[in-house]
Amino acid sequence: MKPLQNHAKVALVCCSNGLSMQSEKTINSLCNTLTKIGLEVVLSPYLYANHSVFSGTAKERADILMHYYKDSSIKGILDVSGGDLANEILPYLDFSIIKDSDKLFWGYSDLTTIINAIYAKTGRSSILYQVRNLVYDHSEWQTKYFSDAVYGKGKKLFALEFHFIRQPIDNQEIKGILVGGNIRCLLKLAGTPYFPDTKDTILFLESRSGQVPQMVTFFSQLKQMGALEHIKALLLGTFTEMEAKLCSPSIEELALSYVPSHIPIAKTSQIGHGTDSLGLIIGDKIIL
Repeated sequence: MKPLQNHAKVALVCCSNGLSMQSEKTINSLCNTLTKIGLEVVLSPYLYANHSVFSGTAKERADILMHYYKDSSIKGILDVSGGDLANEILPYLDFSIIKDSDKLFWGYSDLTTIINAIYAKTGRSSILYQVRNLVYDHSEWQTKYFSDAVYGKGKKLFALEFHFIRQPIDNQEIKGILVGGNIRCLLKLAGTPYFPDTKDTILFLESRSGQVPQMVTFFSQLKQMGALEHIKALLLGTFTEMEAKLCSPSIEELALSYVPSHIPIAKTSQIGHGTDSLGLIIGDKIIL
């Protein structure tokens, strides 16, 4: 990723569900933190829900995102939302402009839809990360890791630890483009031009909600789509509800039963919906 310069301007956007007004304090705190590390913050006019869960129409949210892509003074785009609505804006995005831009899009959870659509349509990478982690209970080191990452001073934000559930053949090193994100949200792209080609990729999956029935549904759909057949490896993040409730079978056992037996499977506890989550560069090469 291209390092930013001090005083670089970044935009905060909300492409998924609009934030509640109770979140304003968190956003103000986030802006203060970003300012302290040397960034100039621009706020989208479509951050807060003004009708139901919407902060603006799909076209309005897409148009402001494209405005920031076209604005040469904006050097990065940080999405602070999550929920369900992000895929609504995809038909309104100009991927030719995104392809020619060197600015990165950051988001997590429901923003899996936009992140993977960007890769599928342009080949460009994005960051799977919730920037609000900078002001939650791990704020000190999250801010340090984030600052180092954006200024090109360190890579701890992306230095995840993992272990293999199913080892690679001959313990070989696995290299591949990383795709995926939240399993539920990724599957919203199924059957659309925005679903990434998973062949020869390392597929990452995580989830906040859902127990065994939901995960069986999701893995079944991925298998029936052929999305698991030709990946180089599967990387599992945290599956918050399943792991908290000690569901049986576990997410590891489910993965073993759905992923072809020759494909390695790895697990990390450092990527997911926790406030201690690190980041992943989706659409870039990763080594397991």
